[in-house]
Amino acid sequence: MSDHRFLDLAQILDPGDLLVVNETRVRAARLFGERRETGGRVELLLLERAEDGSWDALARPSRRLRPGVVIDIGDIGVVVASESEEGRVRVVIVADDPETAIASVGSVPLPPYFTGDLGDPERYQTIFAADPGSAAAPTAGLHFTDEVMRRLAERGVEIARVDLHVSLDTFRPMTVDEIEDHDIHSEWCSIPEETKTAIDVCRDRGGQVIAVGTTVVRTLESRADGSGGVVAGEGRTDLFLRPGSEFSVVDGLITNFHLPGSTLLVLLAGFMGPRWRDVYETALTRGYRFLSFGDAMFAARDTS
Repeated sequence: MSDHRFLDLAQILDPGDLLVVNETRVRAARLFGERRETGGRVELLLLERAEDGSWDALARPSRRLRPGVVIDIGDIGVVVASESEEGRVRVVIVADDPETAIASVGSVPLPPYFTGDLGDPERYQTIFAADPGSAAAPTAGLHFTDEVMRRLAERGVEIARVDLHVSLDTFRPMTVDEIEDHDIHSEWCSIPEETKTAIDVCRDRGGQVIAVGTTVVRTLESRADGSGGVVAGEGRTDLFLRPGSEFSVVDGLITNFHLPGSTLLVLLAGFMGPRWRDVYETALTRGYRFLSFGDAMFAARDTS
């Protein structure tokens, strides 16, 4: 194990390697409003939009949010469409263009442990962010800057993109005694044809496929073709990667340091094998920072 600045990444990777990033953008998914009947305050965190146009959301407080309750948020109305269950509700946004309405009245949802002020909400977007679709940032991508990208290009490291809409499992800790008993939430993901081709070409030249973040690992391994490549396309994934899972696409992983009891750490344990414990013990000893605005690590896949 060795210590580096993130600017050193280009020297850690080899010419011909392929970095795969998540280009999702965090929408202004946190909404504050009042119940029309009582004036009671309600906070909603929109997770994702269903095919019927309604939205899956976390509500606080969720008590007495029964179907038909109207929540006024700015100049738009939100109608509760389902009973709350474990803090989750289904809502309908009454607006001609819901995405535009959300952007006008909502705010970017920062992690609950962050108590400061970013000033500019764009600081919680990666430089790869394109279309809004997530309730949280794929935070491994926050380390990348124009200077890092310039050095990677000069080194001969290529970039490809996928899209996974970060949703509920980012906010929900595991509460079961056995990892296998955890019921993971599904998320929408997409792999463009050009990314499939880039991975195939990388394999042919002997390069490594490096995932920037656990969301990219989940996306690529969800559509693995069984021979080191992927199948292009889009759809939902409920793949739960953990110790004992097969990893066939991703050779290396850039990721932040995660907390115990999270599906993110379980994925890392499956990817790295037992040595993840030594890495985390070293990170704690050397004062590395954890979570979304913390430091990062580069890990190779366990091939034993």
